[in-house]
Amino acid sequence: MRKTLLAEFGVRPGSEEHVAELVRDYCRHVREEPGNLAFEVYTKQSDPLAYWIFEVYADEAAFQAHLAAPYGSLFNAELRQSITEKESVLTFLSPLDATQWGGDS
Repeated sequence: MRKTLLAEFGVRPGSEEHVAELVRDYCRHVREEPGNLAFEVYTKQSDPLAYWIFEVYADEAAFQAHLAAPYGSLFNAELRQSITEKESVLTFLSPLDATQWGGDS
């Protein structure tokens, strides 16, 4: 079963360029992971300091491999210094049965 999540954080004013650079570099690494199916970075239109990162991994093992990647801990350590939260807020998502909503299964 796929592992899908949304990571959210707010950027401290003055750290915009640093965070954008960190996320760009991290994004390149994550997208190269064999089990990564999606890593999409967004900011809110109404608040460009609010980041939302949508992530999809092939399964739990792919997600655990992602968590174990050495560049992840480096990214998070750097990011913590530039965001308003203690760390990224993770929301894990569960798919709905598409056939119940008129979609394809």
